[in-house]
Amino acid sequence: MSVATRLVSEDEADIRLDRWFRRNFPGVTQGAIQKLCRTGQVRVDGRRAEAATRLAAGQAIRIPPLPAAPAPAPARPVDERAAGELQGRVLYRDEQVLVLDKPYGLPVQGGPGIGRHLDGLLDGLRFGAPERPRLVHRLDRDTSGVLVLARTPGVAARLAAAFRGRDVQKVYWAVVAGRPVPVAGRVDLPLVRTGRREDRIAVAGPDDADSARAITDYRTLDHAARRLAWLELSPLTGRTHQLRVHCAAIGAPILGDARYGALRNTDERGARNTALVEGLSDLLHLHARSLTLPHPAGGTLMVQADLPPHMGETFRTLGFEAPPAGPPLRRSAKGSGVA
Repeated sequence: MSVATRLVSEDEADIRLDRWFRRNFPGVTQGAIQKLCRTGQVRVDGRRAEAATRLAAGQAIRIPPLPAAPAPAPARPVDERAAGELQGRVLYRDEQVLVLDKPYGLPVQGGPGIGRHLDGLLDGLRFGAPERPRLVHRLDRDTSGVLVLARTPGVAARLAAAFRGRDVQKVYWAVVAGRPVPVAGRVDLPLVRTGRREDRIAVAGPDDADSARAITDYRTLDHAARRLAWLELSPLTGRTHQLRVHCAAIGAPILGDARYGALRNTDERGARNTALVEGLSDLLHLHARSLTLPHPAGGTLMVQADLPPHMGETFRTLGFEAPPAGPPLRRSAKGSGVA
């Protein structure tokens, strides 16, 4: 291969240079891309560029001779049954964005001991597009609700930037064991990873150098005496397990969240976890109710998702009345709405 030049398309705007390379030349490793940038063999508009440089539409990328790419791995067959189930959970779809009601218990990405996950099923959500949709944010395995996917690389970059820049409004519903006092407020407590487990999070102490600021607004929508409450949670930051740790920190762990509930001697049966309530489901009661985000084509998009079955059953048991999810609402930049 000789030296070549390619222009960045409109759809590829705001993508990192290394990711642009991996998408256009999947046989080139990340290490090779970084070396090509470091040695000046890859240039953007005639200038040296780092691998993390974000591209703009119309920029010219100099592509040096590249090593021969290995033969691509054969595509995995689509699980038609799983694809059909996911397609039935699509809340909104257009040429750029796809919004899914993620079910409880489905991991978004793979990892040790995880065989089935959403990322491995995305080929079933192409709907005729040449590429599979892309993840731009994530929900925990046991959190249900609204999850946004991008249908092109450029849209993925723009949506990821919106999530990083806090331009997305997130609303979660949770049933908690306890009733927060005050009934509405803001939790501004930094978080830190603890121990060897990467997914174990705690409120940081004053001497924790690796802490990250975490802010959550909450308000109580209903309650059952002082034992249980229905909270609306609005995270202003996006830390791992933020809502779960913040709820526990105000004395109201999310129902079913045994990890962050506290062990207490409640009666003659001995210590019990405060997040587990007899007679109610022990599954995590945390649901991504709605997202409002800038649409890549302009304006905003707001999408809601109904409660998962176990939370719906708990709501009926406690007498909480949740309004059904409204239809997706796309608003133009001028403010007019289109469902």
